[in-house]
Amino acid sequence: MADKRDYYEVLGVSKTASDDEIKKAYRQKAKQYHPDLNPGDKEAENKFKEANEAYEVLSDADKKAKYDRYGHAGVDPNYGAGGGGGFGGGFGGMDFDLGDLFGSFFGGGARQANPNAPRRGSDTQARVTLSFEEAAKGCKRKVEFKRVEICPECHGSCAAAGTSPETCPDCNGRGQINVQQRTPFGVIQTSKACPKCGGKGKIVKNPCKKCNGKGAIAKNVSVEVTIPAGIDDRQVLNVRGEGNSGVNAGPSGDLHVTVLVRPHPFFERDGYDVWCDVNVSYAQAVLGDSLEVPTLDGKVRYDLPAGTQPGTVLRLRGKGIQALNGRGRGDQLLRIIVNVPKNLTEQQKEMLRAYDASFGSKPVKGNGEEDKKGFFGKKKK
Repeated sequence: MADKRDYYEVLGVSKTASDDEIKKAYRQKAKQYHPDLNPGDKEAENKFKEANEAYEVLSDADKKAKYDRYGHAGVDPNYGAGGGGGFGGGFGGMDFDLGDLFGSFFGGGARQANPNAPRRGSDTQARVTLSFEEAAKGCKRKVEFKRVEICPECHGSCAAAGTSPETCPDCNGRGQINVQQRTPFGVIQTSKACPKCGGKGKIVKNPCKKCNGKGAIAKNVSVEVTIPAGIDDRQVLNVRGEGNSGVNAGPSGDLHVTVLVRPHPFFERDGYDVWCDVNVSYAQAVLGDSLEVPTLDGKVRYDLPAGTQPGTVLRLRGKGIQALNGRGRGDQLLRIIVNVPKNLTEQQKEMLRAYDASFGSKPVKGNGEEDKKGFFGKKKK
């Protein structure tokens, strides 16, 4: 872990930085080191990856809290790897409550009339971080998470190999017993979970050693998920049947994948449209020019019309984002930014004054001031 820089240092922000400050800092770093802007620069490529890794952690509240407390060890999935089949190997940065997970696996607090009836497994959660382009175009990603699966040794029976659970003699396998209670209205009969078998209807005298008689184990898994084109930040993708295993041959639950999208250094999403600032010189705006414009499909040529004004918005139809689970694409909108030159030489200033005078305007004075009357037009009498 010693060879990794502090994530706050990578983005150049303090530990008290807000979400907006972290996002702004990431965009600045990403733009500075983006491979498209630094072709062939290996150092810039490595710094771009470093900024992506830092933002992926600091933009996620849970991961940020773990990083603040444990450092890289709290969020690095390879930290502590090497255990075979243990709960720490390869997933050291993930919180996991076995009690809650097994409780949901065995039906939680609610008991059913038939403890041996098939029951659907509970849903589970995971997160995946995508680049702007991956979210726009769709991709396949490996998602790592933990889930409950049927024990491979006892196949869910909870009993050691060669043995079987016995029917509870107190409830005859029903999981519930009848009790009588005396009330002001007389004696009533109710049901409650059998205390001998714990409501399971069966007793395991020789429990399975692999799952400690639970019938299920928590397992680290990696599932390839297809991300549809056009998915947006914070949207949740449902993957059927990849959640916790069901009980008594019941179906598995679902996996809910929350998609996090890193901001792009120069693209901004607006629905299915994409905005992009295009910087041009004053001469290009006046005379027009053939520009090389970045799009999600690569760079394209665009003929900038002569006389384009600052702030003009130009549209590239069909160059935006694919509609999620639908047809058609949005547009790319080019916002023209005219760069005003600074630190002109005296010769350049004189040429500019001569240019201004050629339109019949009163020349700009040497100190940068201009005749108020000439700038705003004729004064009213």
